[in-house]
Amino acid sequence: MNSIIEKLTGMDALSDQVVAMDLLISAKSGVRNYAMAVTEAGTPEIKEMLTRHLAEALDMHEQISAYMAERGWYHAWDTTEQINLNLGNIRTALDLPTL
Repeated sequence: MNSIIEKLTGMDALSDQVVAMDLLISAKSGVRNYAMAVTEAGTPEIKEMLTRHLAEALDMHEQISAYMAERGWYHAWDTTEQINLNLGNIRTALDLPTL
């Protein structure tokens, strides 16, 4: 989207929020996949390596969620607030002009 149009519609901040949420979802998926892989590891060495990767994935998830929480984009402990934020984002997306 054109940066001028993004600014006029308020989509510049929303675009950043969408990218951050996609990254957070990917980080969650990585944590889940590493956790499953640890339980399936065939040797202690592989299990140890996967456990290290899991710890790194958890750290990345924490950093992303903290970044989003600081900007008011993620309310992990307040589901009502998160639902309201999501509904507002949906309304914004639905109100965008179609090209």
